Amino acid sequence: MIGRREMLKLTAAGGAAAFSVLGWPGAVFAAAPGERRLIVVVLRGAMDGLAAVPPLADAQYREKRGSLALPMPGEAGGCLTLAHGFALHPALAPLYPYWQKDELLFVHASGNGYRTRSHFDAQDLMESGLSVKRGMSDGWLNRALALLQHGRDRLGLAVGGAVPLILRGKVAVASWEPPSGMRDASPEFIAALAPLYRADPLLGPALAGGLKAQHFSESVLGDAMEGGRGFGPKTFAPLAQAAGKLLAAADGPRIAELEMLGWDTHVNQGAAEGRLAQNFAGYAEGLAALAAAMGDAWRKTVLVAVTEFGRTVAVNGNNGTDHGTASVLLVLGGAVKGGRIAGDWPGLSQLQDDRDLRVATDSRSVMKGILRDHLGLDRGDLARKIFPDVPELKPFDGLLKV
Repeated sequence: MIGRREMLKLTAAGGAAAFSVLGWPGAVFAAAPGERRLIVVVLRGAMDGLAAVPPLADAQYREKRGSLALPMPGEAGGCLTLAHGFALHPALAPLYPYWQKDELLFVHASGNGYRTRSHFDAQDLMESGLSVKRGMSDGWLNRALALLQHGRDRLGLAVGGAVPLILRGKVAVASWEPPSGMRDASPEFIAALAPLYRADPLLGPALAGGLKAQHFSESVLGDAMEGGRGFGPKTFAPLAQAAGKLLAAADGPRIAELEMLGWDTHVNQGAAEGRLAQNFAGYAEGLAALAAAMGDAWRKTVLVAVTEFGRTVAVNGNNGTDHGTASVLLVLGGAVKGGRIAGDWPGLSQLQDDRDLRVATDSRSVMKGILRDHLGLDRGDLARKIFPDVPELKPFDGLLKV
């Protein structure tokens, strides 16, 4: 069955350039990039990288973090030891086995190549891959798809409703979201409606493609996602697990985006416990569920999680943190050369604007390295077509297994 909301999405979206129609074509996905998968997780709201991966060995850490400083490993509620004086927030413990298996690394003090404290502007720039807003209409991941996708087969998937900017562009992508809980239209109604739209050049293909997508997701997921909506810490795990199942399917997508909301912790952020810790728990459980759902496909998967900017080093007057600059990138997957902290650490002794962690690594260099080494994209195309604002920025080397 297809719900009324889904029907409205299909017939309204039609062939719009920015929001591609929901659906997989009859043929299986394109051969390129073979069995390799890439997943981009967007953390909306500005995740506190200093809380996720605290630099416990930095001489300024405890003084400057104040009440947000986390307990040392071995203490009650303490962090988990990583490397080079860094640690993992205790609520992220479900990810620790991947660190121990060398399938997880962090690129600390990372930024996205712009200077703004506006969520809206920063997210647009992060997803477009540009340094300055200038008539953005497509995302860097869609531009990458343009070099990978051949013919009508769709490699890309947006998980969670409307297609976000990062996946909008010339290349059509599929989209999937959990059932809305609205009453489904009857099969008889759909059967009667389909012939009426079949001859329409826009609505006919949109409806047909949507029905194929609905049948695909039902065959893979069943009723596993009933009622799971919102994309916050309590619903991220089932959403991520569903994404993993869709990506693991032999005729499923190869490149996907999903997101988690709720990272804007101005008030009552907490340290080892509290609001942010609850976010971390849902986030880590979701990534672990996604990895488990992918089965053997996980061996050839890279997942990268990025946020629009970091947060202030010091606690504010509301026991939270304000909009900052640098945060931390997570790179996870069976194809990742993990078990390490990658990139440079600028330290906490000299802060950006006397309040923020400074950027040491442009996240676009990490994305370039993954696209080159995992999906085989040419360095020239990365410079000219995918990240044209920074053609001189070199791809980050050594992120993946040989």
